[in-house]
Amino acid sequence: MGQVTDRISVDHGQLVRRGFTDPQRAVDHLSALARDGLFPDQQGQERWLDAMGASADPDLCSASLAAVVPALSHDDRLALLAAAARDDIGALTAVLGATRALGAFLARHPEQVSLLLGPSAATQWDAAARQEAVLRALGADPASAAPVVGNDLTAALDALRVEYHRQLLTIAGADLHGGATMPWVAEQLADLACAALEGALAIARRQVAEHSLCRFSVIAMGKTGGRELNYISDVDVIFVCDPTPGADEEDALRAGTALATALMDACARPTAEGSLWQVDAALRPEGKAGVLVRTVASHSAYYQRWASTWEFQALLKARHAAGEVATSEAYLDALSPMVWAAASRPAFVADVRAMRRRVEQNIPAHLADRQLKLGPGGLRDVEFSVQLLQLVHGRDDFRLREQSTLAGLEALSTHGFVGRDDAAELDRAYRFLRTLEHRIQLMDLRRTHVVPEDEADLRRIGRSMGFTKDPVRELTEAWRGRQRQVRRLHEKLFYRPLLDAVARLQPGQARLSLDAARDRLEALGYADPSGALRHIEALVSGVSRRATVQRALLPVLLSWFADAPDPDAGLLAFRRVSDALGSTPWYLRLLRDEGAAAERMATVLGSSAYAGDLLLRAPEATAMLGDDGELIPVDAAALLQEALVTVERQEDADEAALAIRALRRRELLRICIADVLGRIDDDTVMSAVTELSRAAVAAALAAAHRVVQSTSGEALPMRLTIIGMGRFGGGEMGYGSDADVVFVFEAGPSANDEAAAKAALAVANEVIALLGRPSADPPLVVDAGLRPEGRQGPLVRSLASYRAYYERWSLVWESQALLRATVVAGDADLGERFLDLIDPLRYPAGGLTAEQVTEIRRLKARMEAERLPRGADPRTHLKLGPGGLSDVEWVVQLLQLQHAHEVPALRTQGTLTALQAAVDANLVSSADARALADSWRAATEIRHAVVMARGVPADAIPVQPADRARVAHLLGYGASGSEQMVEDYLRKSRRARAVVERLFYG
Repeated sequence: MGQVTDRISVDHGQLVRRGFTDPQRAVDHLSALARDGLFPDQQGQERWLDAMGASADPDLCSASLAAVVPALSHDDRLALLAAAARDDIGALTAVLGATRALGAFLARHPEQVSLLLGPSAATQWDAAARQEAVLRALGADPASAAPVVGNDLTAALDALRVEYHRQLLTIAGADLHGGATMPWVAEQLADLACAALEGALAIARRQVAEHSLCRFSVIAMGKTGGRELNYISDVDVIFVCDPTPGADEEDALRAGTALATALMDACARPTAEGSLWQVDAALRPEGKAGVLVRTVASHSAYYQRWASTWEFQALLKARHAAGEVATSEAYLDALSPMVWAAASRPAFVADVRAMRRRVEQNIPAHLADRQLKLGPGGLRDVEFSVQLLQLVHGRDDFRLREQSTLAGLEALSTHGFVGRDDAAELDRAYRFLRTLEHRIQLMDLRRTHVVPEDEADLRRIGRSMGFTKDPVRELTEAWRGRQRQVRRLHEKLFYRPLLDAVARLQPGQARLSLDAARDRLEALGYADPSGALRHIEALVSGVSRRATVQRALLPVLLSWFADAPDPDAGLLAFRRVSDALGSTPWYLRLLRDEGAAAERMATVLGSSAYAGDLLLRAPEATAMLGDDGELIPVDAAALLQEALVTVERQEDADEAALAIRALRRRELLRICIADVLGRIDDDTVMSAVTELSRAAVAAALAAAHRVVQSTSGEALPMRLTIIGMGRFGGGEMGYGSDADVVFVFEAGPSANDEAAAKAALAVANEVIALLGRPSADPPLVVDAGLRPEGRQGPLVRSLASYRAYYERWSLVWESQALLRATVVAGDADLGERFLDLIDPLRYPAGGLTAEQVTEIRRLKARMEAERLPRGADPRTHLKLGPGGLSDVEWVVQLLQLQHAHEVPALRTQGTLTALQAAVDANLVSSADARALADSWRAATEIRHAVVMARGVPADAIPVQPADRARVAHLLGYGASGSEQMVEDYLRKSRRARAVVERLFYG
C-alpha cells in the first residue's frame, strides 16, 4: 500500500486551482487517505488530486473517498491502487464528486467500488440483463414468474435496493465520466426502474398466496413508459390483471389488488438501505378515486365511454413494464387505436388548450422562474408541443408514433411537420435541460425539478456539465438561454409544420392536404381553417423577398395569433397590411429584425378590431410597433403644437380636415396599441384621448377661423372660446366618446353683436363640420347638446347672453352639467370669465335646497326609466344600469352641488378626484367611496375594451359569447374568463348601487 504518512504536504494554492473551495478541510481528508495508503508516492498523489479536481465538487469527492477507503477490503484496496496507476479512477471520482447519495451507498458497500474502476461496462447492459440481475439478487428465478424464495421480507427489500443502487452506480459513472448521452441515460434509468418493478413483483408474489389466480401486468406510463426517466422520480404505472383459466374474475381482481399494493410497498418502504421511489398509479381510470386494478376489458370499456383527453395523451407513453407480457400486449392492443383517434373527439382542441392553461397556472409563483419541468421554457413546453402534434398528425401518419420526446421530435422533423433547424435547436435545448435536471437530482437522489439558488450547488452542477471557468455564471446563462429558446420554439412549434407543407405545394396541390392542415389550425384555435390556409398560401407563395421573410416569420406570428381571442381576424388583418406594405423595404426589415414588433402586431391584430381598422387605414403606422418609445402617448403640449402646425400647412378646409383626422387616427392607434399591450392603464387612456380631442378641437377651431375669415375677407369681429363638457370636460373620454362642448363668444371692441354672433356661428359650424366630415378615419362628433335650452337653443351665445340666461332661466340640471365645464380651446381669457360666471351656479352658496335635491332625484329616476334601451338587461348596462357610470357620477355631482361652496377640493371636473375630495371632507366613508370607485372603474374599463374588441362603441356588456370573450381577454381574464368578468362587474355594481340608494336617494 506504500508508505503511510500522518499528513500530506500540499500547497493550498494547488488545491484551489484544482477546484477545491475549502483547502484546509481537503488536506484533512487527503491526509486521512494518505494514512490509508491511497497515495503510494508523489506521482500517485498527483493522479488522485487531478482526478478529484476534474470532478464536479472536489471537496465532496475527497470527503466521500475518506469515508469509503477505510472500509475497503485488502483486495479492493489493491484493485483501487492498480486502477489509479492506470488512470482508471475517473468514473469513481466523478461519481463521488457529483452525488452525496451514491457516495453514502459506496461507504455502506465498499465492495461496489470495483464497478467504477476501468472502462465503463454500463453500455453493455440491456433491459433483459438488468431484469435478470435484479431477480438473481433477490434469489428469484429469472426464467419464471416464481416468487422470491429463501429470504425474509426485510432481506429481500434490502437486496432489491442494493442491486438497484449498484446498477444506478454504473449508469451514473457512464453519465458523468463515460461520455454517455442524455437519452441513453434516461433509457437505462427507465429500464432499471422496470427491472426493479419486476423484482418488487417477485417480492409481492411471495406475500400473496393467491397470486396464481391472475395474470398480472404492470404498464409503464409517463417518463418510464417513454424510456426517458430521471434519476429520481415517481414511477407512473397502471395495473392490469385478467383471471387465469378457471379462476373467478372477482377473486383474480382481489389477488391482483393485493399484488399491486405489495409491489408499491416494496418500492416505497424505507429500510436500512433506504427506499427506491413512489409507484404512482394516479394515471389509472378515474385517477386516485378509481379502483387500483382492472381487467383489460374494464380498461377498454372505461376509455371507450368515459376517458378525458388528457388520459389519451398520457397513454402515448404506455408500454409493458413488468409481469405478464401477454396481458400487457392485450391492454396495449385494445387501447392504442383509441389513443390515435383522440384528436377526432369533438372537444379535443378545447380540452388540450384548457390543459395547457391549467399546467401554467398551477405553478407556485415563487417557483415559476426556476422550475425546469413546468415553468416557461421548461421541459413541459417541449413535451406538450411534441405530444400535441403527434396526437393531431399521428392519426394518419404511423411514422410519428414514437414514445420518447426526442424520438417524436425527430420523426416530426424528418417527415416535414417541424422545421429541421427548429427541431435541432429544440433537441439541443431539451438535452441540456434534462441533463441539468439529472445533475440536480443526483446530489441526494431527491425528486426535484427546481434549479437551486445556492451558489455552491450551482457551482457543483455547472462543473459537472463542463462549465469550468465561471461555473455559476456560465451555467445560469446557458440555462436561461435554453429557456428562452424553448419558449420561443414552443410557441412556434404548432405552426411550422403547416407552413412548411403549404410552402412546398403548388396552389392547386394545397387543397389535397386541406383536411390535415385544417386539423392543425383547429388545434391552434382557428375558427375558419380553410380561410386561414388561403391567407397563409397568399403570404408565402412565390420566391420573392416578401414571401421569404413571411415564410420565416409566419410560424411565430401564427402562434401569437392563436394566443389572441380572434386569431382568424388577426391573420386576415395581417395579410391585408402585408399586401399594402409587403414590398416596402422598411416593413420587411421590421418583420424580420424586430421580434417585438411582429409579436405586438399579432397581439394587437388578433385582439382589437378597432386597432386593426385604424392600422389598415394607415399601414405605415406599423413602424411604431418596433420602438418602445413610440408606444407612449404624446405629451399634451407637443400634441397641440403639432396639430396647430399641421393645420397651418393646409391650404383649404378639406385638406385641413384630412390632416386633423389623420393625426387623430395615428394617435388613437398609438393609445390603443399601448392599451392592448398593457403598457398604459385606463386613467392614462382617458387622459390621452381627452388631450387628443382637445388638440383636434383646437386645430379645427384654427382652421375654421381661417375658412370663415377667408370667406368674409376681413378680420373676424369676435373672440370665441370652446368649453368642454361631460367626459370631455372631465378628462374622462374613451375611444368612442363624443366631444361635448358649448360655444361662447364676445364681440370685438368695434363690432356689433349681430355680426359677431353670425361669425361665431359660422366658426362653430365649421368646427363641427371639419371634425365630423365623412372619411375613412374615425370622426370626432362635436356635440353641443348641453348648451342652454339644449338642442332647441342657439348653438353659440355671447358671454352676456349666458349671464342673462343663467340669471333668469337656469335649471338645476344645467348647474349639474356645468360641474365638468372647462376651457378646451379658443380665447383663454374669455373662457376663464365664463367659468367665473358659472361658478356660483355649479358651486351654489349654501348648497341645494330640498326642492332642488328632490328635482335631481326625480330627473335621475326618470332617466333610469326612460333612457334605458328597450330589451337591454339593466344589470349589464354600463352607463344607465344599477351601480353603473351614471349612478356613480350623479352621486358625486350631488355632493359637489351640495358642498363645493364650502369644500374647495370638490371644485374639480374629474369624477374620482371629486369622490376622493368627498372622502377627505368626511362627506363619504372610505368604504362607500371604494365601492363607487370600483364599479365606475370596472364599467369604464369594460367600455374601453368593448370598443377595442368590436370596433364600435357600446354602453352594455356584449351579449354574444364571442364578443364577451374578446372583451374578457383584453381585460386580462383569459380566453375563458368572460363569465368571471361579468360576475366581477355585477358584484361591484351591486355594491355601488347599495351605496347610491343610501347617498343619493336617501
